[in-house]
Order: sequence, then C-alpha cells, then structure tokens
Amino acid sequence: MSTAHRPKQLLPLASDRPLLRDSLDRMAPLCDPAHTLVLTNASLVDAIRALAPEIPAANIIAEPRPAGTAAALTWAAAHIEREHGPDSIMMSVHADWAVANPGGFRLALQEAATIASSTRSLVTVGIVPGRPDPGYGYIRPGEPLADSTGGARRVAQFVEKPSPERAEVMVREGCLWNSGIFVWTVGDFLAEVRKHCHEVAPSLAAHANDLAAFFAGVKTPIAVDVGVLERSDKVAVIPGDFGWDDVGTWAALLRVRPADASGNVTHGPVYAVNASGNVVHAEGNEVVLYGVSDLVVVTQKGLTLLTTVEHAADLKQLLAALPARVRERE
Repeated sequence: MSTAHRPKQLLPLASDRPLLRDSLDRMAPLCDPAHTLVLTNASLVDAIRALAPEIPAANIIAEPRPAGTAAALTWAAAHIEREHGPDSIMMSVHADWAVANPGGFRLALQEAATIASSTRSLVTVGIVPGRPDPGYGYIRPGEPLADSTGGARRVAQFVEKPSPERAEVMVREGCLWNSGIFVWTVGDFLAEVRKHCHEVAPSLAAHANDLAAFFAGVKTPIAVDVGVLERSDKVAVIPGDFGWDDVGTWAALLRVRPADASGNVTHGPVYAVNASGNVVHAEGNEVVLYGVSDLVVVTQKGLTLLTTVEHAADLKQLLAALPARVRERE
C-alpha cells in the first residue's frame, strides 16, 4: 500500500487518520504551526498541504533530491538559525510512528530540550525496549551526563540492527532502541556538522541560503546518525517509555490499534466470525473472516495480500519475488 506518491506517513495505520496527521497533532502542544517544519520531497508537497492546511506553505520544505537525513536536518537547522538564532531548540521526529502516551512523549521531549540547552549536548530519546526486537537499532548508554538531572547519559555506542540473539543480550544489558528522536540547539548541531560531517559541511559553507544548490552540493547521501551522531562526543541519551512504535510491519498494528474482543485489529468493512488475532486493512472491498487466526489480510484496488502475522515482517522478500506490475502499483 505504501507507494512513492502515498507513503506510509500518509496512510491511516495507527488510527483512522494518516500517521502524519497524528504526528502533527501530537506535537501541537509543544510547537505551533508557525514553528513547525515538514521535511519531505517535492512529489508530496500538495498532499501534505491538503492534510495539514495549518502549516504555512513556506514551512513545508521539499528536498530537490534525496541526500539523507544529515542534509535534511542540516538545512532545517540552518533555516531555524536564520529565523530565530543559534540558541533555538530544534526537535526532530519522524512522521510514521504510533505513540500510546502522547503526554509522556511530550514530557520526554521537554526534558531533552532542557538538557540540550543546559549542557550543549545533542540529545536523543532512547526507547525502553518492550521486547528484544532485531528490527531496531540500539543505543548503549555510557557514563552519566555531568551537570544534568535525571537519567541522562553520554552515548557509548550506536548499534545497527542486531541478530535476535544479540538483541536479547543488549536488552538485558540496559540498551535502548534508537528511536530517531533528536533534540538540540541549532547552533550546537551545526557546529558538529561542520566539525564531523564532511559529506554535508562543504555544501553548508557554500550554499547556506540556496536550497537547490545546497542539496546538489551533497554528493554522498548520509544519515544523521552516521554522519554526525556516531562521530560526535557530545551526544547524550535519555530513556523514554511512552508506548512508541514505528509501525514497521502489518503485525505492528496488533500493538498500536485497539482490538475487538477476539483480538482482531481491523480497518474498513470487515466481518470476523470465530476469528482471532487477525490484522485486516480493507480499502474498497468487504472482507469476511471465518474460523481463522493470526492472519494479515490487506485489500486495495483489486489486489489482496494474505499472509500470517509471523511472516508479516518478510514483505521485502515477497516484493522482490513479484512482477513489477504487481509490485509497483499506484
């Protein structure tokens, strides 16, 4: 269902509204529309404007070309610095999450902002794991952060997606999921970009006021985790426990959406009889389940996907085996 013109962020997955709409509403008590930027690509600008009419058009920033999250966040930070100064706090969140406790989410962001301002650190919120999930990156906390209160620690190590066995060990050792929640003053972040991120820094120096030239100048796309955070010694982490999920598979809906009395999670016209633990997303078709359990059923535009909850994480392997006319449907 996720396509180039209708990516996951624009789908009603965690609720009956698109994930992006949920994300903007979740952030609204912290940031009014005038202080909210949406970083996207040019093909999605019209859809985002329709979904979020309260966001000023100038605050929807379209990448001229994909250059990685390091470049996108650098441009956003430079934009904020021009408008509001280097001590402005920037909160970076993704628009494809589910959060069970929005109030707890905002409190964690506020705590991160306080720490970022007082210690001049780049702060990330690491999620307290609910399970040893090999589908996430992990953060290994290090020494307590000086001059800060609470549980803030320096980041000792970022770990890419581990094996299931290593994930179990890391959870026991107190490692956290790498959520991608980042909070910093824009001046501190840009200083670390200039110091560490050679893939982006030259373009920032040469084209800080020209969006097209800036992105064209980033020759090697790179993620902010790799280009900045893993190279910096000024990164801190605080734990967050507010029911976070990145909705990475259809099976994730069992964790983030309300279920019926038999444990089925459904969207659209669905009738489940003597059925339990199923995930059904129906667009355009009615779906009837009878006497089945632990299935994933997705219908859209004449195409039906049927798999099991157990195999829902293997969709990349499935897509690779399908013909292009099925795989690339719009």
